[in-house]
Amino acid sequence: MIKLEDILNKITDLKTIEEKLAYIDLNVEGKIVFSTSFGFEDQVISHAIFSQKLQNIETFTLDTGRVFPETYTTWNKTELKYQQKIKAYYPPTTELENFIEENGINPFYDSVELRKQCCYIRKVIPLNRALEGASVWIAGLRAEQSNNRNDMHEIEWDESKKLFKFNPLINFTKEDCFAYLKENRVPYNPLHDKGFISIGCAPCTRAIQEGEDFRAGRWWWEDETKKECGLHAK
Repeated sequence: MIKLEDILNKITDLKTIEEKLAYIDLNVEGKIVFSTSFGFEDQVISHAIFSQKLQNIETFTLDTGRVFPETYTTWNKTELKYQQKIKAYYPPTTELENFIEENGINPFYDSVELRKQCCYIRKVIPLNRALEGASVWIAGLRAEQSNNRNDMHEIEWDESKKLFKFNPLINFTKEDCFAYLKENRVPYNPLHDKGFISIGCAPCTRAIQEGEDFRAGRWWWEDETKKECGLHAK
């Protein structure tokens, strides 16, 4: 039997994102998942999956309860365009209620620790549920998104989650992504046209100014080295 790692390594010989995703869909046994937050990167991958009607890749999103209305609109437009359902995972009710009761509705502005705790409850716990039993996790990470992601590769072993991570856009630029969206008439979050590059929860995201880093609009009150939420920690 061919090892999963060998199958995934063959992806690097393929040229287009459509070819790579179709190859995974056809050849990988077991659970394959794609996580979308409806940012422009994820919309590229969604189109490549849905336009080919790849049935073995489960697309899911993490609904934190604090996302922008525009994100929900993009979610709805995507489902309508492709006639595909996107599975939602939500934060655990008891943990979230206790956290808010103890710390208030917006405690993430007070300390990095509280912000990370909020991210853990709203994102990491639901993510772990979504990844349970998966052998391959497809994500929309790009190398130019932040210094922390410059050393990532197209195919990686995620030791913390015990699965392979496939990053089909790792070498894409922002311009590459938007050219793809335009060519294929893919719906995207209108906040991108207002200076929002990386879009997360509404209280933790702002538009960036000219010359600012891609990630400057996320958790802008924190030190640059702390700007991760734990979803892609190795």
